[in-house]
Amino acid sequence: MTAVELPGVASTPHPPDEDVVLHVRDLRMRYGTVDVLHGVDLTARRGEVIALLGPNGAGKTTTIEILEGFRMRSAGDVRVLGVDPGRGDERWRARLGVVLQSWRDHGKWRVRELLAHLGAFYAPYSTDRIPRPWPVDELLDTVGLTAHAGKRVNQLSGGQRRRLDVAVGIVGRPELLFLDEPTVGFDPAARREFHELVHRLADLDDTTILLTTHDLDEAEKLADRILILAGGRIIAEGTPDDLSRRVAGNAEIRWTRDGERFVHSAADATAFLRELFRQYGDGVQELEVRRASLEDAYIALVHEQESGGRAGAAAVWKQGSEA
Repeated sequence: MTAVELPGVASTPHPPDEDVVLHVRDLRMRYGTVDVLHGVDLTARRGEVIALLGPNGAGKTTTIEILEGFRMRSAGDVRVLGVDPGRGDERWRARLGVVLQSWRDHGKWRVRELLAHLGAFYAPYSTDRIPRPWPVDELLDTVGLTAHAGKRVNQLSGGQRRRLDVAVGIVGRPELLFLDEPTVGFDPAARREFHELVHRLADLDDTTILLTTHDLDEAEKLADRILILAGGRIIAEGTPDDLSRRVAGNAEIRWTRDGERFVHSAADATAFLRELFRQYGDGVQELEVRRASLEDAYIALVHEQESGGRAGAAAVWKQGSEA
């Protein structure tokens, strides 16, 4: 890709910070007269799992393509593994892994042959710290494809092809892995195995993972930190628990007494329950306490943004900020 100098795009080298994998400041993108990204800020550190959430058209794909080096930005300062992605060379690209939502696979290749072939491209970029590529037999076992290693790709089931997608994305032992709807087509058992793989990559291999998904339950299970992108802006950032508590902090408490059902919303569920049992004791039956989920928080934040309640970058809610 030919690097193009654009107004507002910083070209001054930055002193390296080995722990910072993604550094994005005031990222902007314009197509013609239409602004798609309005000053996105993002930082990710080594071994961190980040979920980028947002409705269709929010700018997620554009953001990811810029970070991957496939699209030039209009303005802003972006460093991926210490390099401007618009100028990244093959050595830099070998440090990235991408698992696309779908890809045009090579149906006539056998699984083991395909992974060995792709892995060979990473061998020149092996280091003492990160030997590349991932040994094929170990990789097959990791993604659960050992029994299908001799099959042609076009003979795999949908779920098996998705496992192969993951294997292709990590065959080079990436330091930064982009995952786009990674568990589409997985059954519950395969989904759980994939979640264990993500935790293994982040915790043991120190891989930084940027996940885009519409599966909020998956994001809640996997992500250390969640960013919500809407209208081309990051409108909220924090851990799943922090976002859930901050945006919709009250707990919903349900119980029955003397055959009658009650529902109450309380900011301090513990204090309310203490008083409830003090008054009614064993008369309280079928007790349920439900806290707001990430889905509740996401819907509330996106609705507020789309209805004009969070216009401008100053409205971004971050973990630890005041309401």
